Amino acid sequence: MVVRGFRARHWSAVSFVLVLSAATGLASAAEGPGSLYRPPPIRLVISPRLLGEGVWRAAAKPIAGRSPVLVTTFRSDAGDPSVVAYVAWIDHTRTQLALYPGSSQPPSTLPRGPAEIPNGERWRLLAAFNGGFKYGSHSGGGGGFAVNGRTYALLQPGLGTLLAYRNGNVDVVSWEGSSTPGKRVTFARQDLPLLVQTGRPGTDLASQAKWGWTLSGADTTWRTGVGIESHGNLIYAAAPTTAAGLAAILIRAGAVRAIELDINPEWPTFNIYAHRHGLLPSKFVPNPQQAATRYLRPDSRDFFAVYRRIPGAVTVPFR
Repeated sequence: MVVRGFRARHWSAVSFVLVLSAATGLASAAEGPGSLYRPPPIRLVISPRLLGEGVWRAAAKPIAGRSPVLVTTFRSDAGDPSVVAYVAWIDHTRTQLALYPGSSQPPSTLPRGPAEIPNGERWRLLAAFNGGFKYGSHSGGGGGFAVNGRTYALLQPGLGTLLAYRNGNVDVVSWEGSSTPGKRVTFARQDLPLLVQTGRPGTDLASQAKWGWTLSGADTTWRTGVGIESHGNLIYAAAPTTAAGLAAILIRAGAVRAIELDINPEWPTFNIYAHRHGLLPSKFVPNPQQAATRYLRPDSRDFFAVYRRIPGAVTVPFR
């Protein structure tokens, strides 16, 4: 396997099929009875199609006969075939999304919780992925942060916001409410204005000052984002790209609204859990600077966990 690495710009495109196969076991997204909506294969940027490119694969054990988490990879830059985007699709009808404060992010004197996946919830853990910008960073991100009735940072109007509701639904919106979420909201995480709005790229995507300072000073760096598609399901994406490139990836994967999450090579994380003789974590986003066990032990940054859905809202065990 040829690796150019996260510390550089990206992994080699010839390796991405092998990464996808190892992470998913090449389980077909269409297998199992009771299949309802499935996202279509991602329309190619570069032809011909490589093996498995843009084709969704199961990344979690089936629930009601189908996997609630699907993943795929594709070459996202027509000018550089070695650039690979890593994309995950999360079925909101069979999952619950939770937001956890890290041990130091967001900065607050409020109780933080365990800063890792709680032991009592790991039996139903499907996936986990990185949160948003570091508060107080030069990237100018952060925004509001609220979970389970505790507001760590006041919500700001006009910022893109990932929301989860007590009925289990999720959404990505441009926030127009008050500085604290209502009782229907289980969590709200803001991070810059919408990157994608009504299925189109957001505004001023060429402005590095608006979309995050990079370690190298160049516009291209590892970026992550999360969006909502027209069926109410989540889409996560990670790639070495610009803000405009990340928006294009999310739109190609079906997002109608999206926000940028954390950026720069150290932070992209999307881990999946096989639950064979233990959690058996593996990295879908192949970041060599983070372990597959990230979030199974305390982490400094906030993060999201994807669980098998059960009745009731997910709560953070504050302490």
